[in-house]
Amino acid sequence: MAKAIKKKSIPKTKKTFIAPFSAYWTKTNYTIFFAGIATIIIGFIFMSMGPWNSIASLDISPVLLIIGYLIILPLSILYTKKESTESINTSDTQIK
Repeated sequence: MAKAIKKKSIPKTKKTFIAPFSAYWTKTNYTIFFAGIATIIIGFIFMSMGPWNSIASLDISPVLLIIGYLIILPLSILYTKKESTESINTSDTQIK
């Protein structure tokens, strides 16, 4: 009689989804990002204060919005912490 052939069972693995920002963004990046969002919100609040020709609407608000949009938000995206490297001991290889 013919023998039954056993099929090898392939172990099932769970597929895990890794968020794309978890590898690049640290707590510092998120802190800088939310500081930028807060700066932008404060800029819009200053823009809505008082009449249209007030100092807050014409001078302070644009400065805060430019700082928020053009400095702080890109900084939060581009900021990477430099990895600390051990200092190389060169005392043995000094030229006398």
